[in-house]
Amino acid sequence: MEESIFGLSPRLLAKKASHPDAWLTITPLGGFGQIGMNCMVWSSRRSMVVVDCGLMFPSDYHLGVDVIIPRFDFIKENRDAIQGIVLTHGHEDHIGALPWLVPWLDVPIYGSPFTLTLVEHKLRERDLLDRTQLVTVGPSEPLVLGDMTFHFFPVCHSIIDGYALGVETPAGKVVHTGDFKIDPKPLDGPGTDLSLFKKFVGKKGAALLLSDSTNVEREGRSLSEREVLANLRNLFKQARGRIIVTLFSSHIQRIQEVFDCAEETGRSIVVGGRSLVNNIGMASNLNRLRKPENLYMDAADMPALPDDKLVLLVTGSQGEPLSALSRIVSGGHRNLSIHEGDMVIMSSRLIPGNTMAVNNLVNNLYRLGAEVYYDKEHPVHASGHAQQAELTEMIKAVRPRCFVPVHGEYRHLVKHTRLAVSCGVNEVDTAVIENGQPFTITPAGLTFEEPILAQSILVDGKGVGDVGQVVLKERHILGGEGMVVVVMVLDEETWSILQGPEIFSKGFVFEQQYAHVLEDAKCLVLDAIEGFPPGGMDKLQERIRVSLRRFFRKILDRDPIVVPVITAV
Repeated sequence: MEESIFGLSPRLLAKKASHPDAWLTITPLGGFGQIGMNCMVWSSRRSMVVVDCGLMFPSDYHLGVDVIIPRFDFIKENRDAIQGIVLTHGHEDHIGALPWLVPWLDVPIYGSPFTLTLVEHKLRERDLLDRTQLVTVGPSEPLVLGDMTFHFFPVCHSIIDGYALGVETPAGKVVHTGDFKIDPKPLDGPGTDLSLFKKFVGKKGAALLLSDSTNVEREGRSLSEREVLANLRNLFKQARGRIIVTLFSSHIQRIQEVFDCAEETGRSIVVGGRSLVNNIGMASNLNRLRKPENLYMDAADMPALPDDKLVLLVTGSQGEPLSALSRIVSGGHRNLSIHEGDMVIMSSRLIPGNTMAVNNLVNNLYRLGAEVYYDKEHPVHASGHAQQAELTEMIKAVRPRCFVPVHGEYRHLVKHTRLAVSCGVNEVDTAVIENGQPFTITPAGLTFEEPILAQSILVDGKGVGDVGQVVLKERHILGGEGMVVVVMVLDEETWSILQGPEIFSKGFVFEQQYAHVLEDAKCLVLDAIEGFPPGGMDKLQERIRVSLRRFFRKILDRDPIVVPVITAV
C-alpha cells in the first residue's frame, strides 16, 4: 500500500482493502478506563492529530508522586506526521501533561481563548512558550488539518470555553463530546445546544460518538448552576460572621457567583491562593469575569473589616497541605486564621484519593469553631458532567452508528455502552476500550488494531518515569516496616573491622526500647563478616541484608528494608 505523504507507519495504513481511504484510527493513551489523563491520537491517511493531553493526580498508593502523565512513545514515533494538538477545554486532566509533550513535538496547539490562556501560563512557567504556537479556534471557523475538519461546539461544563468536537473524517462524521452537561438555562454562555449536533450529523447521524461517561451511574439530570447560585445566596444571607469559600480555581462561573453574592450582601472579598489569583486575572483580561469594587487579591492589603462584611475566597477544596485553606486552619497563614462562627462553603466535588485529606480538614475546621457546608449535605456544587438523562439526549441527538464511551472508569464505560444500546445503537457497533487499544472505524464498522504500550508515567519532582512499581513497593515497605541502616568501616586489605558495626533504626523501632534486639543484630553482622574473604563487597552486603531480615522477621515479625553502608579504607 502506498505510504502517506505524512509518513504514517505501515501498521496504521494496513486497513481493509475494501476501504483504502475511508478509515479513522483512534489510539487512546489515557482517559479510557480511568477518570483523568485524557489523551488520544486520531489518524487517517493524510492526518494525525493529538486530542487533549491531560494528567492524573496520584492516589494514596502513589507515595511521593506529584502527577501521572500518559506514555508518549507512540506520539514520539509519529511526531513527523502529527499536525497539531486540539484541546477540548482547560482542566488539568485535559491540558496538564502538555509541558512534558511540547519539548518533543513542534506543532500548533488549538483551543478556546480561556483554554489557551491557561496553557500559555503553564508553558511560560516552564520556559516552553517559544517551543509551540497557540492558535485560538471557535465555533465560527472550522479547523482543517489534512483530511479532517474540526468543528467546535460550545458545551456547558465546570469551566468556561469548553468545546465538543464535530469532526469530518474520511470514515464519516465523528462527535467527541468532551466533558459536558446539558443545562437548559445556563447562567453564562450558550450552554450545550443539541441542535448544533443534530445539524452537524444531518439525516445520516454520526459514524461514531465518543461520549463523557463520568456520571453515567447517576440517574436523572445534573444539578443546574442556577440552583447552586440560589443556595449560595441563601447561605450568604444567613451568615452572621465571615464566609470562607473554597472551590476549583478554574471554575470561573462559580467565582462570579461568589462575587455577585458578596456584592448583594455588602461584603468585601479577599482572595487567597496563587492559582485563584492567576485565574481571576486571566479571566478578567478576557472580559469573562466581572470583578467587584471591594476585591483584595492579597490578604496583606485587606483593611480592618468586621466579620460580617468579609468573604474569603481561597484555594484548598481538596485538602492540599500547602493550599491557602489548609495553612489558615493549621495556623501557618501570615494574615488569616479561622474565627469562631465562620461559615465555610466547600463548593467543589471530592476528587478520588483526597477523601482522607478533606475529612481531616473538615474535622479541624469544626474543632476551631467553624460551620462547614459541603456537597454531601448541602447542594453548593453542581457537577460539570452529564447524568443518565442528559447522556441519553446526546445519544439520540447524534444517532451514532458506532459508539465508544470515554472519560470513565471501566464500570462507567460498560454502563454507558449499555445505555447506548438501550437508545438503539447496535451492540456489535459498541466497544469498551482501554488505554493502549487502538481501534479503527470504517464504513464496515469497528475493528481493533494491535495494542501498544500505554502504561502511565509517574512524575516525581524533576524525575519523569524513574519511579515505577519497584520504587513504590519499597516506599510502601519503608512506610509500613521502616528501615535499618548498618554502618561499618573495614580495612581494605585485611577486612578487619576498623569502626562499627553501628545499627540505626529509621521508622522501625525505638532504639532505646529495643536496644537488646539491635545489639543482637550487631552480633549477626559480626558473624556474617567472620571468615569472609577480602573483596566481594556486594556479596557481603547481601549476606548481611538477608541475615538481618531473617532475624527481624523471627524476633519481631517485621520486615524492614536493611541498608548496609560499608566503607573499605
